[in-house]
Amino acid sequence: MRLPSSSPLLVALAILAAAAAVSAQSPPAAARPAPGRASGVPTPPDYVIGIEDVLGVLFWREQDMTGDVTVRPDGLITLPLVGDIQAAGLRPEALREEIRKAAAQFVEDPNVTVVVRQINSRKVFITGQVARPGSYPLLAPMTVMQVIALAGGLTEFADKESISVLRVEQGQMRSFKFNYKDVAKGKKLAQNIVLKPGDTVVVP
Repeated sequence: MRLPSSSPLLVALAILAAAAAVSAQSPPAAARPAPGRASGVPTPPDYVIGIEDVLGVLFWREQDMTGDVTVRPDGLITLPLVGDIQAAGLRPEALREEIRKAAAQFVEDPNVTVVVRQINSRKVFITGQVARPGSYPLLAPMTVMQVIALAGGLTEFADKESISVLRVEQGQMRSFKFNYKDVAKGKKLAQNIVLKPGDTVVVP
């Protein structure tokens, strides 16, 4: 006895056959490219690469040259084939161009991308009479009052009127005065300056 064309059995067999065909065409998960390979962390508008920053250098179709590197204390990074390249002090776009030029000696028309994986170079420091002196990452604009709050606030022995911010500019040390009592009362707010990488807040 023949089954009618609308038989549930025939419909089920057709669905199974279609599913098997799709499965055969789809590559296994291990063969698919890993997502997020070019992902990085957000960078401040004035960001330049610094020592201890971790960078992802991605070459299109050149996996042997692709990988993550850490900027050394001498400001250099080392890449396969290319060798040492100055990274500290450059913006990621400028470093990408330097790598492209260097790689052109070994790869025809290199296509390279530089992404920032970790920012470890942008730090501010606070020392003296605060609960938690030390270094703090500067990944967004931060004022003197904010870094004091991050450090757990002033101790009972702190001289709140004689805090200073030390900054090196063009090889010269500058000092900015900060009166905690005034700022806490909403007075002379201009002294609550936005900190720059490398600034040290001293709380006597």
